[in-house]
Amino acid sequence: MTQQEIDTLRAQLDEIEEESRKRLYRQMDLLASDVKMDDAQREAFYGKIREELSYMRQTREILKEKLQLTNAAIDEVETRLTEREKREKKRLRLLPAAPTNAQIDYRERKSRHFAQGMTFYKLFWVFFIGCFLGVVLETLYCMVQRGHYESRVGLIYGPFNLVYGIGALALSLALYRFRNRGRVFSFVGGFIVGTVIEYACSWFQEAVFGSTSWDYSNMPYNIHGRVCLLYSLFWGILGILWIKDIYPRMAQWILKIPNRVGKTLTWMLLVFMVFNTAMTGLTALRWTARRHGVPAQNALDAYIDAHYPDERMQKIFANAEFTEDREAREHAQAAQENGA
Repeated sequence: MTQQEIDTLRAQLDEIEEESRKRLYRQMDLLASDVKMDDAQREAFYGKIREELSYMRQTREILKEKLQLTNAAIDEVETRLTEREKREKKRLRLLPAAPTNAQIDYRERKSRHFAQGMTFYKLFWVFFIGCFLGVVLETLYCMVQRGHYESRVGLIYGPFNLVYGIGALALSLALYRFRNRGRVFSFVGGFIVGTVIEYACSWFQEAVFGSTSWDYSNMPYNIHGRVCLLYSLFWGILGILWIKDIYPRMAQWILKIPNRVGKTLTWMLLVFMVFNTAMTGLTALRWTARRHGVPAQNALDAYIDAHYPDERMQKIFANAEFTEDREAREHAQAAQENGA
């Protein structure tokens, strides 16, 4: 838009606003002059004032809506330009620079990819890769922190954990519309979405299986030990990293899946993940039942007891802790502290 066009637009808006304001003030001056009116004239006069007020309110709402759209467009263009400039800067990196979200959008449209945008196919692949990458990263972190390998999987078959997949899915769904916007949107979205997911997953695991995989009771500003402020802040930071760096890389990998096999492969992996999740649920429920002395009731229970005994389940889910065990541990710690 040229400066002349900007000046013309400003003049038009000023003219609309000034004319409406003048009409309203003339009416208010007439009202203040205590001019004699009968009941019908007074009601008609008041009606005109209310009509003018309604018109001004509508004008205000239209201007607010246009202003919001303009602000969003400015933020998006500035963000896309800044991201492009940063990507083009030559500097030492451990990893190649991630493509921008704008580049991903363009490549998906150009190739008419089967997983374009936030379709079912894209969402499944985000979920599937998230299940895998989360386990890999947490396992590496555990090895660095504790100096030994410890299983961090959440399913009985393969290196997958549903919590990470659900987190990746939720972050993508929540932040996709802000992928070309500023980082504040990504931080706030990651903070809220991550906190809700972490709380919901912890509650579900304890309510259904009687166990937990994390406990923040000793952390400040925690809610029932399921979430805490520190990790919610981490989720906010992850929101920025996710939509600006991790998701574009993931989408770039997905783009490499050929269209001719993409949909078929998606459905095959979906069947595998559903079966994997179902078997994990059954073995976990049977693990809980065995702890309460419930004998096998059918052939499936007997099969699970033979192939997934307590020792194997504890090895697979190394950081799982049953509620009664946690309560006993906390009681023992409290008794020890009181005795000290």
